[in-house]
Amino acid sequence: MTFEPEQLGQSSRELAALLRNLRKQAGLSGDRLAARCNMSQSKVSRIENGKVRPSLVDIERILRALDAPPALMAEVSALARIAATEWQDARSMRRKGLDKKQLELAGLEASSTDFRFFLLSMLTALLSTPEYIRASLAHIPGDHSKTVAKKLERQEVLYDRRKRFTFLVTEQAARSPFVSADAMAVQLDRLASLARLPHVRLGVLPMGTRLPGCPLNTFTVYDEALATVETTTGVMVFRDPRDVRMYLDEFAGYEDRALFGQAAQDRLAEWAAAFRP
Repeated sequence: MTFEPEQLGQSSRELAALLRNLRKQAGLSGDRLAARCNMSQSKVSRIENGKVRPSLVDIERILRALDAPPALMAEVSALARIAATEWQDARSMRRKGLDKKQLELAGLEASSTDFRFFLLSMLTALLSTPEYIRASLAHIPGDHSKTVAKKLERQEVLYDRRKRFTFLVTEQAARSPFVSADAMAVQLDRLASLARLPHVRLGVLPMGTRLPGCPLNTFTVYDEALATVETTTGVMVFRDPRDVRMYLDEFAGYEDRALFGQAAQDRLAEWAAAFRP
């Protein structure tokens, strides 16, 4: 499936309008369609008005109730997949203020329980020291004091024992010298310390580890329901279960080959020592 980025902002509205038009063409009222789908009329109305994003199961039930032909079902399913994908371009996020993005992430972290982070080239703010966070923003013009403060506030979620975190950190992400040698040693010490939290699993992937496939992006999966993928120009947000499952499977392949526990602690200590005189 291919699409233009602007489709990601329009597809939800297009999907709602298409489902509404298909119902009308079939000569069904909202009440009759709801009865055929075993769905409430209010939910059908919210779907058709774009106020609720229908699941793939919802869409299949509606299309079957409308006796839609296979070609139309495939077309609507493709549109639904696009509607479940969001594009957040970096330039827009910077114009709005990067601290606003931190509030969005904090809300997502507050509402989620199970987190999987694959860190390909640098560390996430949840694991970072203040100096590392400031350095990660240094290439972006402007005052980032609010953003730094929000990133540090978000770290409180790591100490919520009702949540579960798995971080997979490549050697490149762990050792890329974003800050001075002394500060990098402290940063690696922080990783080792956080790995001792009972609800945090931190695995490392040293150079030379044979991976299943070739990782292309940093990504995060929240509760097996949503995946975010970072690119140079922005962030993709996937909600379609098929897309989320692809990232869960990719994560599991890397997790199988990562070092955890004492092996990870030993490797982090080795890397930290390399930064110390």
